[in-house]
Amino acid sequence: MNWYYEQAQIRKDGLLRDLKGLLAIPSVYDPATAGPRQPMGKGVADALRYMLDLCAVEGFRVTNHHGLVGYAEYGPEEAEHYIAVLSHLDVVPVSGEWVTPPFEPAIRDGKIYARGAIDDKGPAMASFYALKIVKALGLPLKHRIRLIFGTDEERTHQCMERYKELEPMPAWGFTPDAEFPIIAAEKGQINTRIMFPPARHEAESKGDYELISFHAGVVANMVPEAAEAVVTAAPDPLEALEQAYQAYCSENKLWGSVEHKGQTSVLHMAGKAAHGMEPHLGMNAGLALIHFLKDFSWNGGAGHYLNTVDALLYNDVYGRAMGIAMEDDISGPLTVNSGILAYEPQGETFFHINLRFPICGNYDDILKKISEKLVGYRLEMEHPSLKKPHHVPGNHPMIRVLQETYLAETGEKAELLSTGGGTYAAHFPMGVAFGPLFPGMESTAHQPNEYMDIELLLRSTAIYARAVSELGNLEL
Repeated sequence: MNWYYEQAQIRKDGLLRDLKGLLAIPSVYDPATAGPRQPMGKGVADALRYMLDLCAVEGFRVTNHHGLVGYAEYGPEEAEHYIAVLSHLDVVPVSGEWVTPPFEPAIRDGKIYARGAIDDKGPAMASFYALKIVKALGLPLKHRIRLIFGTDEERTHQCMERYKELEPMPAWGFTPDAEFPIIAAEKGQINTRIMFPPARHEAESKGDYELISFHAGVVANMVPEAAEAVVTAAPDPLEALEQAYQAYCSENKLWGSVEHKGQTSVLHMAGKAAHGMEPHLGMNAGLALIHFLKDFSWNGGAGHYLNTVDALLYNDVYGRAMGIAMEDDISGPLTVNSGILAYEPQGETFFHINLRFPICGNYDDILKKISEKLVGYRLEMEHPSLKKPHHVPGNHPMIRVLQETYLAETGEKAELLSTGGGTYAAHFPMGVAFGPLFPGMESTAHQPNEYMDIELLLRSTAIYARAVSELGNLEL
């Protein structure tokens, strides 16, 4: 059977129709509309209901756990074990400039554009259509197939924590939320804020400039694409600052601009967004702006903030300055992303670190080293959110099936990969990430003008259909 031409291609129109409906739902975490059956907010709950309604119409058995997590199941009800396919329906907030509105899906040049197109609504719809294909063909299954839809992947994964409290674990499974061939290892994570002491002007330095505020980034797991500093000073020093900033941006090929308002200047810096697991692919606008500002003399605690952040983070995504650099052959190097930076003399002053560490690492050791480093800077670390590294051995039977499936559908050997991303696969002992991006493809997850290639959508659907049918009959 040709899974692509005979099964996925003929369902293209329906797949795109249903995907457009899902992409039109603004499923960003929204505490303002949170409630008993929509804990992540109305948009996220609407997306979950939309997906489960599609599954119910198809005849799958559906369950919605209070708007936090849901699933659709197909296969023999009496089967003891089930195979999980895990995707998420929440998306990161919108940022940057879009050619078309982010929740009005548009097709251009063979791609479908919208927030969530590749992360992770397109792959979620591909997995749904894959199971539809298995059902339509009447293929026999020894195990149940369960499509699990989460709603809090972009924040704390509390949807999966709740799922594990309510449901038995799958025998094995995969998430279509990364890249092909197979991601069998995931780095551990540490997420926390590094807090500066409240400003005490009488004890801090006196200088020519006063930093009214500094802000960069809105999401911890994204490289900040914009930063803003509000500065006041006497006319001559302010003019000198503005001229120096323009020269700094020109010399370093940076995208900076200045708004002059009397005795106040607003300095803007534009960077390049990237996923927090790959900070080297972005340009942190906040750190670039801080690197310029640190060389001036400041009133209050601004100098301490600017020099500290610069010393610990500038031009260092591998944690060398904090003494935590490490790597291994399976999962690569430790990385650090500072996705949110803020200086507010009358409010909170901090920088957030989104740290991904390899399998060889231990978060207790890493946290100890960070804490020791912070003492010298008079900083405190908030209670961190932690995730252990995850690894499925290459000799596991599921790995073999996925490798054979990938080879049969693409003609390419399926190498085992690792990622700095935190996918749902890590919540289950025998979970891996499987697609949807092919090697070398651009990932626009978390970026303006996010898209999924339609050809990729169809090929993923075919691969997932074949994989589900094989895994559903794999002997335990």
